[in-house]
Amino acid sequence: MKDAIRLVADLMCVAARTAPKAVGKDFIVTGVVEGDDLLELANGMVEYGKASGKINYDRDGRNVAASSACVLIGLKDAEVCGLNCGACGHDKCVDLPKLQEGPEAEGPVCAWRIIDMGIAVGSAVKVASIHNIDNRIMYRVGAVAKKMGLIDADVLIGIPLSVSGKNVYFDRG
Repeated sequence: MKDAIRLVADLMCVAARTAPKAVGKDFIVTGVVEGDDLLELANGMVEYGKASGKINYDRDGRNVAASSACVLIGLKDAEVCGLNCGACGHDKCVDLPKLQEGPEAEGPVCAWRIIDMGIAVGSAVKVASIHNIDNRIMYRVGAVAKKMGLIDADVLIGIPLSVSGKNVYFDRG
């Protein structure tokens, strides 16, 4: 079962890589966390929730601990698209400020690059679904994985994976 989950996690990373990107430029980064690193991530989530006072990091950390692997998908050094669309709140792309470290992500980021990341995440979870691997897109996983430096990304999402008789990511209480 472990090999099957790792294979699907790798296929999810392939799907994220090959997903369509605005103006054909790719700033997506991916990674897979498993084994001891996965348990460190789960524990790190619980600890971050306690230290920050933010809710549900403990709940999501328990979900990660009950998982077999976790796919990470993020953006790194994403350039603006150059469309001057204003979706970022600025009239011209050149007016978008440089990345600044936020509490859980770096920004601001071009709106179209965030959409690229969303398409990549959607493509990845489609692969998991096709192979009947339970999964859930989790912001909190990405926030802590970024803090832990599990992959080098400015904005990061985590997708834990599980195979069991009941989906551990829903009806969580």
